[in-house]
Amino acid sequence: MTFVKQQLQLPRKKFFSRLGAWWDKGIALLALANLILVLFDLTYIPLRDFWLQGRVQLFLKIGPFEREFPDPPLRILPFRVSDWYDWVKGIEPHRDTEQYLQLVEELNQKINRVALPTLNSPRQNPNRVEAETVDRILKELRDRSAEMVDTNPFLIANKTGTLERIKNQIRERVFGTKNVSSKEAFYRFWSREYLREKGFRQELNFFDREIKPLIESNYYRPVGENGEPVDNFGLLDFPFFLVFLFDFLLRTFLIGRRHTGVSWFDAMLWRWYDVFLLIPLFRWLRVIPVTIRLNQAKLIDLHAIQKQARQGFVANIAEDITEVVVVQIIDQLQSTIRQGEIANLVSRRNVRKYIDLNQVNETTEIIKLAMNTIVYQVLPKIRPDLEALLQYNIKKAIAQSPAYESIRLLPGLERLQTNLTEQLTKQIYQGFWKAMTLLLKEDPAFDKLLERSIANFSQIVRSEFQTEDSLEKIETLLIDLLEEIKINYIQRLSQEDIEKILEQTRAIRQVTQTSK
Repeated sequence: MTFVKQQLQLPRKKFFSRLGAWWDKGIALLALANLILVLFDLTYIPLRDFWLQGRVQLFLKIGPFEREFPDPPLRILPFRVSDWYDWVKGIEPHRDTEQYLQLVEELNQKINRVALPTLNSPRQNPNRVEAETVDRILKELRDRSAEMVDTNPFLIANKTGTLERIKNQIRERVFGTKNVSSKEAFYRFWSREYLREKGFRQELNFFDREIKPLIESNYYRPVGENGEPVDNFGLLDFPFFLVFLFDFLLRTFLIGRRHTGVSWFDAMLWRWYDVFLLIPLFRWLRVIPVTIRLNQAKLIDLHAIQKQARQGFVANIAEDITEVVVVQIIDQLQSTIRQGEIANLVSRRNVRKYIDLNQVNETTEIIKLAMNTIVYQVLPKIRPDLEALLQYNIKKAIAQSPAYESIRLLPGLERLQTNLTEQLTKQIYQGFWKAMTLLLKEDPAFDKLLERSIANFSQIVRSEFQTEDSLEKIETLLIDLLEEIKINYIQRLSQEDIEKILEQTRAIRQVTQTSK
């Protein structure tokens, strides 16, 4: 029954595992889309000219040298993104520049309806009213141009540089130089005489092509009650916030349920980086959770980058950490020695009363256990080697005896020597083994003698080392030795090529992975 139940649970586990994987990928892609939207929003104001006109043109100025590339600008977008997104940033057309462009558009319409001869001599043509209207528009454009130069309506949008480009282009168009008054250039440009001389349609086409896009880029952005420019991005970000909040709470619940003793707060800290998806401040920091989620969902692989980053970090701090840690350890040892800890250890001063938990002398038991293992497990297995070693030493001792030198030539003596050596070896081994087995038998008297021997040995060692001259000499030598180590070896260690150490570590890790 249990086996059948386990078999039924396997498909469910696979289903939930696949569902979790797809959920992770979906949330990771959604977070990526949100990050792209955030980056678009952050760069919208600086790049609004591009989103407004859909054109790209680089303006290069080095001293007196100025160059626009390409000329004319390269159109990339077939539509205006600003028509869809200006409301998010609260952008509105600036009233002054918008009315200025409306006047130019009205002038274009009038010129399209009125024949050019009428404009050249309005008093001799039946369309004199239309021609006078053109004169009125030109006068108003001259007045508004002077007002635009004086009041600088581009200042609110932080586009004063755009106004300077407009003035420079009008100066060069009218006078061929920038070293003249911009008001005078506008006044002449919007005059009947100049337009008749240069051609109405030609000059208005120049304005539509070069000046109008620059004036269109100006805008007005109202300020809210909080003193900041109006920004409606929160309305776009709110649906993402709801999804990320649900995912965050769900993961917090699962972590708290999966791991014993983990509170909700600890579970939230488990995925601390997801908090950046929920806060409306510093939205660019969402790149952190997005990168981590994409890596966890296996949509990108950051293993190589993580490995290189860790190694670079270790290479930068390993030298300092190694030197600090080793020096600190040595200083601590020197301080311990100066405080007389060695003397306290030897004399057992300032030591609390020993607490025996099980009424067993662990030292004696460990010795007996070690001897038992050696006698019954080790010695039988190495008996041939021990006997061969004993025979060799006995033969060597006999051969070096002067008495043996005088009788070794007697018949049968060599065979007798071999037999005696073998018997003596066996007797020595048997005697040693029996002595050891007798020692290992339960014998309270032997246990007491062993404990007393260990205690006396420790006491004698402590008493011999407690002499003032010995302790002071040992402490002085140890302190000097540690100081020499610190001076002679720590500097060498800090100068060690950390990259070589990391290279050796990588080689060892690679060999280990290959062996697996």
